[in-house]
Amino acid sequence: MLAYLFVVFAILARMPFMPHPWNLTPVAAALLYFGARGSRRQIWVPFALLAVSDVILTKLVYAYQFSWDHFVTWAWYAAILWLGTTLCENRHWLRIGGAALASSVSFFVLSNFAVWSCWNMYPKTMSGLMTCYAAGWPFFQRGLAGDMLFTAVFFGIPALVASLAPPEPAPQRAAMIR
Repeated sequence: MLAYLFVVFAILARMPFMPHPWNLTPVAAALLYFGARGSRRQIWVPFALLAVSDVILTKLVYAYQFSWDHFVTWAWYAAILWLGTTLCENRHWLRIGGAALASSVSFFVLSNFAVWSCWNMYPKTMSGLMTCYAAGWPFFQRGLAGDMLFTAVFFGIPALVASLAPPEPAPQRAAMIR
């Protein structure tokens, strides 16, 4: 249930009525968490919800043209969900932090490359590509901060709740003798 709530929160956090610095959203964290703790049968749900929200934001909210670079983002969603499934067995904080870092870096590299190759904002040269990456650097910094923060919070909440829960009672000695 918590995995679904985090996905809904990630979608709502991207909407214009919830002010946030560009790219400081819980999308990667929600995908990682769903991959690690969500239903395997319904792993397509966060993917579909985020893809639909992308279309709504692109066409209805921002009135931008829909282009093939959205498919790159959607492939990234699927990859991060898969990456989250690798955290299912081993939930060590270093692996979770590494997955969040990999999410941030991969999104920066892929999305900026897609913008450079899809749109005519930058020359189709190595210099143009580097200019595109340089222009995206502030977004990467906020995205990295958001991914690390929200991943720590999302994975930390269940651990905190579990540590605060009262211990289960020990079995009675008489019951063990029988």
